[in-house]
Amino acid sequence: MITDVIRADAEEVVIRLGRLIEPLADSRVLVTGAAGFLGGFFVDVLDAFNRARIGHPAQVTALDTFMVGPAARLAHLRGKPWLSLRSGNVATEPDFGGHFDWIIHCASIGSPAIYRANPLATIAANVQGTWNMLDLAGKGAKGMLSFSSSEVYGDPSVVPTPEDYHGNVSFTGPRACYDESKRLGETLCATYFRLNRVPVKVIRPFNVYGPGQRLDDGRIIPDLVRTALAGGPLVLYSDGRATRSFCYVSDFAEACLTLLMMPEADGEAFNVGNAEEVSIAEAARTMATVAAEPPLVVELHQSPEAAFLVDNPQRRCPDLTKLHRLTGFTARTSLREGLARTLASYREELAQRQVRTGTM
Repeated sequence: MITDVIRADAEEVVIRLGRLIEPLADSRVLVTGAAGFLGGFFVDVLDAFNRARIGHPAQVTALDTFMVGPAARLAHLRGKPWLSLRSGNVATEPDFGGHFDWIIHCASIGSPAIYRANPLATIAANVQGTWNMLDLAGKGAKGMLSFSSSEVYGDPSVVPTPEDYHGNVSFTGPRACYDESKRLGETLCATYFRLNRVPVKVIRPFNVYGPGQRLDDGRIIPDLVRTALAGGPLVLYSDGRATRSFCYVSDFAEACLTLLMMPEADGEAFNVGNAEEVSIAEAARTMATVAAEPPLVVELHQSPEAAFLVDNPQRRCPDLTKLHRLTGFTARTSLREGLARTLASYREELAQRQVRTGTM
């Protein structure tokens, strides 16, 4: 579902990028995982790009299985002449619709709750799906983004973590279906570039959040949003000391699309995120003050899923030197502002739903 917040964020990305993304005009773009959190936002940015110009739109194919992201995420774009919305699986689809100039490969199962229940589908999307996209990009694409994860580093011994850190990852643990398949996906990207010069850039997102995430996603920000909407308390199933570096989705998309347009980034992997490291407890306290006055209560409890948390990193913060050196990018959105925009978007969505169902 689209909200004014999401629409404004997408338009802001187009304004920030300016002429850099002009090569999208009159081009063919494939977005996989297009109904998911990241894929859906990229499609909204492409919509904003097309609305900001007269004629010569980007022709977009949006592909998804709708296993994780619902078709309703893109319902506001139905009927757009530049959009082809297709149901399909990147791991098994025999025909993706011909040649594409640009590929934004977001298809994956990133939610811990969902990938634990679907480990083989998770591996297939991250490995065979990426393999298929690289084959497709090798047929003349100008650029491809392949989305990996900061999970490839596991529980790092070096923080902030640079791209040349090789990781501290369990390859048989409860998170391995996701972590290890993302690592192999990166191996495929590096190999295709080395052998065939396929113009792929690997993106390692660090805790991207914002409007459009499923509130049952199982990650910390959606959990906080869901409980804030219900009036609290905000419950953390840990001691709250683990750290993350949260990046608002519009900042993230700006950095990624900048890299997509840069041939000098081909064959490289990039950390993309926000350099500010905060504890989970601090993130919860920030949400508590953003959501209500007086602030909501924050409670700490023992996790009922201790086995899953065994391989959960205690610190996560990217070294963004490589990204900044090439693009000049620095995240602009503070955690407080990003949480406020995220919460406002979900409140807007809830109000829209109430109007439609007559429950206000």
